[in-house]
Amino acid sequence: MPSSYSIPHVFEDKIEAVVDEGWYSSKSDVIRDALRVLFNTKSNLNISAAIGMYKKGKVTLSRAAEIAGMDPISFKEILIDRGIPIEVSVDSVEEMDSQGKVL
Repeated sequence: MPSSYSIPHVFEDKIEAVVDEGWYSSKSDVIRDALRVLFNTKSNLNISAAIGMYKKGKVTLSRAAEIAGMDPISFKEILIDRGIPIEVSVDSVEEMDSQGKVL
């Protein structure tokens, strides 16, 4: 899913320069590294991203907790504190039986 973003000219010049100097093999590598550093240093962004993705149904609660860098119980507590409904999927008896979960 290609996307395009607008960045200030000075950043474009810097990105091009670090690629030209051999620090990165492409402009995309620079952007990926910058985003990785951003999300690794600002944990609150990971939590916000996880909540947003969860609210849109893009990820499960477990996956959202993983993205947030938390265990599912702590992530549920954040959702509850923020008044965000927790979606619970219930397997049918047939599905649970086929997985050996019904006695």
